[in-house]
Amino acid sequence: MGAAGLPYVGVAERRARVAVRHRLAAGARAGRPEEAADALVALHGTDPATVYLAVGARLAEAAGTVAETERALYGERTLVRMHGMRHTVFVFPTELTAVVHASTGLAVAARERASLVKDMAKVGAPDAAWLKEVEESTLAVLGLRGEATAAELAGDEPRLREQFAYAVGKSYEGVHTVSTRLLRVLGVEGKVVRGRPLGSWTSSQFRWALAPEHPELDVAEAQAALLRRWLTACGPATEADLKWWTGWRVTDVRRALTAIGAQEVRLDEGTGYVVEGDVEPVGPGPVEPWAALLPALDPTAMGWQHRDWFLSPELRPALFDRSGNVGPTVWWDGRVVGGWAQRADGEIVWRALEDRAVGREAVTAIEREAERLRRWVGPTRITPRFRTPLERELAAG
Repeated sequence: MGAAGLPYVGVAERRARVAVRHRLAAGARAGRPEEAADALVALHGTDPATVYLAVGARLAEAAGTVAETERALYGERTLVRMHGMRHTVFVFPTELTAVVHASTGLAVAARERASLVKDMAKVGAPDAAWLKEVEESTLAVLGLRGEATAAELAGDEPRLREQFAYAVGKSYEGVHTVSTRLLRVLGVEGKVVRGRPLGSWTSSQFRWALAPEHPELDVAEAQAALLRRWLTACGPATEADLKWWTGWRVTDVRRALTAIGAQEVRLDEGTGYVVEGDVEPVGPGPVEPWAALLPALDPTAMGWQHRDWFLSPELRPALFDRSGNVGPTVWWDGRVVGGWAQRADGEIVWRALEDRAVGREAVTAIEREAERLRRWVGPTRITPRFRTPLERELAAG
């Protein structure tokens, strides 16, 4: 069937799907953090604050965001912060850990361990057998402790304090501690996960914990399962979107699409894919207009490589840093219309970058969301790890 004969999914429908499936419209909000994470498949976890802010934007009762998210992450462990796609830290529903590990972690893990062994060998540091011995000892210690910082682990296993030089002779030459590199490798290998932070929920310092036990899955089956899960939440998407989000080779993406029987659809930017049969409108009627203040690296803003259907290219310089990380965004009825920041006194400030798209109804709704955010964040001060031009300007006042 040629592209002209494919079912068409337009911009309005794609925005409606985001509103409902990503729990952003008022009537679609989640009751628990687990529901929000499940709806998005993964929450970006590189910046710890992003997890809470992304959840809070989607909860019907945002006042309990911090306590409820901490319960899920560190009490009941129904959510897990671990390495995932594109060698990035995410928060996943615990039942997805095996799928993520097999579909995306194994290949990256092999490269990470080989790189560590190679870097150590270059400078005459202990060999792979020594490293394996230290690894087994570290995991045993962590099992006894339950959770521990790298420093606490090194107190029990002194070999973690060993140092070795890297990039000798280069402008970026430096020294690595075995604990820094080894714990990273163990994280990518799915053996350890990020635990409770040392400070508040915005802290980047954290403890380590053993990863939840999970079965070893077939790689191709795991990739199909992850792709089906993501397309259900975020479809339609192009092949380029899928390759970008997963970090897989294009051959892996195509194999997974075939395995799940993905259906081709026509998008404004070309051919896209949905799970089989997912071509009908998302609801029985139009979605009511909605507003949202989403954090830096929010999964909705970062979900697709091609974003013109919800983000005008003219807005990108103000809202992204030089590495392509999105900053805090203001949404109105399915599109990004501006950005926001928190000032030193706790005030949430925002600015529209598309005045023609922000009328009185939008301003009222956005202000309501800003106040809602200010109330549940309370005295906590938030500075995104990856700062963008508009966020810096707004925060400075």
